[in-house]
Amino acid sequence: METAVVTSKGQIVVSARIRKKFGIKKGTRVTIIEDQHGFFVRPLDKKYFEQFAGILPVKGKATKALAEEQRKDRKHEDTRS
Repeated sequence: METAVVTSKGQIVVSARIRKKFGIKKGTRVTIIEDQHGFFVRPLDKKYFEQFAGILPVKGKATKALAEEQRKDRKHEDTRS
């Protein structure tokens, strides 16, 4: 189990071990998911979007569109840095 401290700006530092394990790098987008016990943070990676495959009857087009949007966001973030 990892612990972290919330800064005055509401930021949490994710340990290097966890970042490496889950492939989290500078610019990685994450989602914050609430449940009845609190919340958890999950990277918005290909594996995250694949869990939605088959929900919509569009033969993977939604997943491809979401992945493309993520690539565009990442490219846009890279140009701002």
